[in-house]
Amino acid sequence: MSDILQQLSEVLEQRKKAAPDSSYVAGLYAKGLDAILKKIGEEATETVMAAKDGDTKKIVYETADLWFHTMILLASKGLGPEDVLEELGRRFGISGIEEKKSRPSK
Repeated sequence: MSDILQQLSEVLEQRKKAAPDSSYVAGLYAKGLDAILKKIGEEATETVMAAKDGDTKKIVYETADLWFHTMILLASKGLGPEDVLEELGRRFGISGIEEKKSRPSK
């Protein structure tokens, strides 16, 4: 299952070096962090709306868009899906309540 995440991560890395007019992702990188964050916000809202509508196909479609744009953010910061998977692995088996208590206070 994570093979597709790795493949996508590699493509996103390649797009960092591409001309902005050569692909959607290269253009988004060129617009900068604020543009990437705006897209994540839009996709998160669309995911919530799909969930409220109860259309499972639309939920999957919008979640894919959200994950995709989040992966663009990760790549823009020199991170990848393995970083998120490692963090999820660290949390696995720990109660959510306990995990939140272990976080440093802000």
